[in-house]
Amino acid sequence: MSTDTKGLTELEKHAVWDRTTRWFHWINALCVLGLAVFGLAILNAGAFGVGSEGKILLKTLHVYIGYAFAINLSWRLIWAFVGSPGARWRAILPFRKGFLKELFGFLRRDPTHAKPAYRGHNPLGRMMVTLLLALLFIQAATGLVLAGTDLYKPPFGHWIADWVTAGDPERLAGLTPGSKEDVDPASYDSMRAFRKPIVTTHLYTFYVLMAAGLLHIAGVVTTELRERSGVISAMITGEKVIRGEPRDSEH
Repeated sequence: MSTDTKGLTELEKHAVWDRTTRWFHWINALCVLGLAVFGLAILNAGAFGVGSEGKILLKTLHVYIGYAFAINLSWRLIWAFVGSPGARWRAILPFRKGFLKELFGFLRRDPTHAKPAYRGHNPLGRMMVTLLLALLFIQAATGLVLAGTDLYKPPFGHWIADWVTAGDPERLAGLTPGSKEDVDPASYDSMRAFRKPIVTTHLYTFYVLMAAGLLHIAGVVTTELRERSGVISAMITGEKVIRGEPRDSEH
């Protein structure tokens, strides 16, 4: 590490997030935004004067964006096992030895002075990323189930369609989303009872995810102001600019 004539450590570039991680981040952001827009439109369809056919269209678009969201998230979870060091679980999760001590030390530092720079996520960042990934996974899992209960879409739609028609081939052939004409009433009611807690989980996880997303943005901006390490631009370029040795230099 070199120093300037004033004895201050020079700024150095450090590779942080690889291309796959950066692509995941921005695709995920776009998908979540699209899902939020269509989800809120579905929830308020009556207030907007949207009829049954319009609501089916909104749900269909919501599901297709959801597929892109789920595929993108699945690839990120796999990449955490096989990707670059900064993309792996050990660089993300807050479960490493000594983490609590590191977290408390990070929180106790004088807020008027710059926080120590991290190549990857600081302790609060690790906790937030873990929370976000958990919420995203819950949304993806419950959304895929609901795609089957609402529109009889994959991956569970065929099984659910067979359920609500009680296995009757004639009813199954005429089954359409949003219509109860070809369903078996008792089977349909049991499916809706199965669906209810999944809808509730999906809805309230969405609200928590939106709040966590706002906290994430606030945390990133705060980190940028305190560390001056280019944490925001790093999700575009893949590099941070840090003075001195990063606190997580082992990654």
